[in-house]
Amino acid sequence: MRHFAPAKVNLALHVTGRRTDGYHLLDSVVVFADAGDWLTISPADDLTLRVTGPRAAGVPDDARNLVWQAAAWFGSGQGAAITLDKHLPHAGGIGGGSADAAAALRGLAALWGRPMPDAAAVLSLGADLPVCLAARPSRMEGIGEALTPLPPLPSLWVVLVNAGVPVPTGPVFKALAQTDNSALPALPEHGWNDADVFAAWLQAARNDLELPARQLVPVIDTVIAALQGAAGCLLARMSGSGGTCFGLFATATAAKAAATKLAAAQPGWWVTPAAILR
Repeated sequence: MRHFAPAKVNLALHVTGRRTDGYHLLDSVVVFADAGDWLTISPADDLTLRVTGPRAAGVPDDARNLVWQAAAWFGSGQGAAITLDKHLPHAGGIGGGSADAAAALRGLAALWGRPMPDAAAVLSLGADLPVCLAARPSRMEGIGEALTPLPPLPSLWVVLVNAGVPVPTGPVFKALAQTDNSALPALPEHGWNDADVFAAWLQAARNDLELPARQLVPVIDTVIAALQGAAGCLLARMSGSGGTCFGLFATATAAKAAATKLAAAQPGWWVTPAAILR
């Protein structure tokens, strides 16, 4: 069985508080793109993981990998042969590891004939696991466990760009000037009429982790500026805690043209256009 692990994109991410146990409270707009990794899962007596694909370098194939951890947690000794075909940047701020683990859970539930675990249970594997398991446009609150489906979205495309410079999540959160920021703007009950209206709504939101990430890794400034300068880009922002950034576009034509131009100008960057899954 082959399963898709779509890239998770935080179009907005507000940090609204911090619990006494150190976990940050978030209010985020999360969507998924049709760019991602693939998992192939087959019956086996023991649990094994093989990592292949163009972005396999540096991705562990043992218990350090979240796919392995999710399978071991869910399987309680059951076996499966898992191949992870890696296309998303490792530790890129677009939920690659969590999306992979969620796809593994979906596949293993089918393989083993078991019900899917719920959001509260998978939270122990990571804050992004609940939303990646849902894999639909969502408002994500709390520490990642509170999910609300977004109102209907217009047709949208993104260009995802990663300059290949590691962005450490811990220091980014530590560098936040304040953690009690405002929540997202009110969501329209019936959704957004078109891409321009949605982009205008997003302009009133933000990513609170972008400024500290840009201070720690200045190349993020360069990436965002390059996206902002692309024809047809409605909004450019960093996703999650970095370092992947996105440009929002209304059409496939504009997104693909921008991606082609960016990739030619910066051959060392990872650049891909993708439709937002609705």
